[in-house]
Amino acid sequence: MPDTSTAFGPDLDPALIRRRAERTAAAYPSNRFLAEETAQRLFERLDYLRIAPRRLLDVGGGHDLPALRARYPQAEAIAVDFAPARLAHLAPPSSWLARLVRRDPAKTLVADAHALPLATGSVDFLWSNLLLHWLSEPLLALKEWQRVLAVGGTVFFSTVGPDTLRELREALGPTAVHSFLDMHDVGDLLVAAGFSDPVMDMQMLTLRYRDPARLWQDLRASGATNARRDRRHTLTGKERWQRALAALEARREADGTIPITVELVFGHAWKEAPKTLPDGRAVIRLHRRP
Repeated sequence: MPDTSTAFGPDLDPALIRRRAERTAAAYPSNRFLAEETAQRLFERLDYLRIAPRRLLDVGGGHDLPALRARYPQAEAIAVDFAPARLAHLAPPSSWLARLVRRDPAKTLVADAHALPLATGSVDFLWSNLLLHWLSEPLLALKEWQRVLAVGGTVFFSTVGPDTLRELREALGPTAVHSFLDMHDVGDLLVAAGFSDPVMDMQMLTLRYRDPARLWQDLRASGATNARRDRRHTLTGKERWQRALAALEARREADGTIPITVELVFGHAWKEAPKTLPDGRAVIRLHRRP
């Protein structure tokens, strides 16, 4: 169980993550195959919830907003990202004809997921697809998400677990890949952040590559390269690179592909009515007897 007395999380470099997000923003929509697959699985889980949000928030780029707005057409939609370029795809169309046939654009906010410029209790549904593992202080972010949710609101999210890219970790060393939180640890963080009734589950996904170089290309194109503060800050030497390639080649299977593991973690939880007031006094609710 994580130490929830602190903002438990990996020691990442947010400035580096932001620069990479800005640099890859233009090409990201064509390189987000993993995010699209994860979103589809997340939407399947959403089928079991009966909610009708008046205001929904997508934290992390807003690329899933079209599908969310199609599902909840009555809801006001807001997208948040800390990299302005990642929100450019949601800009209002420039031509009058495009504006005529397109519904009102979603609102966009450039902000940190740890400090949202939204009023307390102002959102009914918060969606976040593959963002949590990029946050160096996930507990702080979850507390902030809980703050902006209205009582009865729900958070729905995905992240990745510790087996993700384990083949790269074994090939290049422990600091070459981020340390991802276990599903149960994420559930504990939800409780520590004030959420109730957390539901967590996971699925293992195997990506298959014929050429290891394509794996590096995909990671770079999506901005998903190493941002650990303790990462190597020098170029990978030829000898180390060859050892890594040999380790991956040793995993090549009969069909000619090299399997790469992604552990997908899904979660949702609710914001219930507070049990205490800000001054510590208990809240006692009286219900009329039938």
